[in-house]
Amino acid sequence: MWGWSLMTKTNSSMPFSGFAYHFGSLPVAIYFNKQLLNLDPTDEEVRDQLNRLLRFQRKSNPDIFTLNTESRNYAKLCRGELDKRTSKRQRALSCRYSTGGGNPRLMYAPVKEEVEWDEPRIIRYHDIISDREIEILKNISRPLLSRSKVYQDGWDTVSQDRVSQSVFLQDDPVATRVSQRIADATGLSMETAESLLVQNYGIGGRFEPHYDALETGVNDRIATFLIYMSDVGMGGATIFPDIGVATKPKKGSAVFWYNLQKNGELDLNTRHAGCPVLVGNKWVANKWIHEFGQEFKRPCSLSEWE
Repeated sequence: MWGWSLMTKTNSSMPFSGFAYHFGSLPVAIYFNKQLLNLDPTDEEVRDQLNRLLRFQRKSNPDIFTLNTESRNYAKLCRGELDKRTSKRQRALSCRYSTGGGNPRLMYAPVKEEVEWDEPRIIRYHDIISDREIEILKNISRPLLSRSKVYQDGWDTVSQDRVSQSVFLQDDPVATRVSQRIADATGLSMETAESLLVQNYGIGGRFEPHYDALETGVNDRIATFLIYMSDVGMGGATIFPDIGVATKPKKGSAVFWYNLQKNGELDLNTRHAGCPVLVGNKWVANKWIHEFGQEFKRPCSLSEWE
């Protein structure tokens, strides 16, 4: 009966998400709201309720449903046992030499661009940084590393969800050169982007599922550019549990995705995690690109649902 109510989008469908929430299963409530929104994307009440539940989820501990289902998918992705890139889906993906939309600096040295996933669009750039640049960034960062923090309730705080060391590199010529290369490849402005963040994950280092967008309401993180500065013996993949995709660390490459849709709303499918490092050492560098300065580089959509 409840399945019929959900699929027909009657007035009786809304209470099921409420029941799930009040009985302590937040992910089930989120699931029902997502299904309802798929049936009627114009329903503002459902959209507002879904956003409230997602905000609450990021501030609360996982419940039994999360531990029994989502954690299993998380573990399977990290072990390489779950990947929704079927052969049919892979045929829709592509790779090419890109000039970043005709950037003069890339006309004679285009970047190697591979589409890892199409929705949301996850792009891997190969050979985006040299071994020499990697070693310079590592050597500069090592004496400056400190425990990484997470942004929560308006504050940066230490959390067991993020086990790594990191440092923002400012006014470094190599970091500046890498940032310019990111701008060339993506076509986005680095004017309001954050400084390059170098991170090191030792054995057991990880970052639990999270969104990069801070949902500050203004000048949010529109996109993420994640550079792999080392290979990893085992573990350390970047996974997207909601779409079933894992990208493995490959030294010198980077993955790029948009955290926000063109209408400025959070892309719910960009929730991702850094799998625990089991063998070896993982070095990465993050470039978080913000909204300001992208007005003509990634124009807003005329559709409020895109």
